[in-house]
Amino acid sequence: MIVKSENVIVVLGAGSIGQAIARRVGVGKHILLADIRPENSAAAAKVLYDAGFKISTAIVDVSSRESVQALIKNAAAIGQITGLIHTAGVSPSQASPETILKVDLYGTALVLEEFGNVIAEGGSGLVISSQSGHRLPALTAEQNRLLAVTPVEELLALDMLKPDQIKDPLQAYQISKRGNSLRVMAEAVRWGKRGARINAISPGIIITPLANDELRGPRGEGYRRTINVSAAGRAGTPDEVANVAALLMGQEGGFITGSDFLMDGGVTAAYWFGELSPNSNE
Repeated sequence: MIVKSENVIVVLGAGSIGQAIARRVGVGKHILLADIRPENSAAAAKVLYDAGFKISTAIVDVSSRESVQALIKNAAAIGQITGLIHTAGVSPSQASPETILKVDLYGTALVLEEFGNVIAEGGSGLVISSQSGHRLPALTAEQNRLLAVTPVEELLALDMLKPDQIKDPLQAYQISKRGNSLRVMAEAVRWGKRGARINAISPGIIITPLANDELRGPRGEGYRRTINVSAAGRAGTPDEVANVAALLMGQEGGFITGSDFLMDGGVTAAYWFGELSPNSNE
C-alpha cells in the first residue's frame, strides 16, 4: 500500500540510461517512470518491478505544460518529490529542427521550472544532456544569458532560434543541449532557495538500443571513427552514466549544483584539440 510519506523519484524517459540511474538511486523510494509512449514505460517498469523496486508509470509529453503538471500531480499523490531524472528527448536523426527545439530545449526548461516549484528540501535533480552541447562554437554572453533565463514561454521566440538562424537538426540539437547546461546553472539558483540541487550530465556515445541502430546505420562509420580516436577508445555504458548520476544525486555530491559533467571518453577533447579537429593534419 502506497503511503503519503514515501519519497518519490520521477524519471522522465524510459530508456536505458533512465533505467540505469533509477536502479542506482531508487532503492527504498517510489519510482514514477514516465514516457510519451506507454509501451516503453510499461516494459521498463516490469524489469524494475521484477528487480524489487516500487514503481508506477505515467504518460508525459515534456513539451506540454499541462502534461508535465499532470505528472507532478500524480507524483505528489504518492509522496514528496525528492528526485528528478530527466532523460527524455529526441535526436537529430529523429526529428526536425522545430521539434528538437520544442522537446529538447523548451521541454527541458519547462520541466526544470515546474519541478523546481515542488522539489522537496534536500532533493536533487539531474538532466541528461549531450556532448553535442560542447561542440557548438562559443556563444556571446548575451546569447548565453538569454538561453539561461528567458521565461519558458518566450524561449522559442528568441531571434537566435528562428528558422533563418537554425539551419539543420544537428544545429538545433547542439544549441538545445548548450541551452540545457545553461538552464541548469540558472535553475540551480532557484532550486537552491528550496534547499535542493540540480545538475546535468553530457554523455558521449552510450551503448543503448538506439545507439546500436545508429552504429549500424548510414552514419555508423563516422560514429565508429569518433569512438576509435577518442582517449577511451570505446563507447560508454548506461551504468557508467549512472555511476556519475549517483554521485550527483546523493549526499556525497551535496556540494555540487548548477554543474554540467561532460563524460564522452575524450571525444570532445579530440574534436577541439585532436584528430577530430577540422584543423587537424593527422
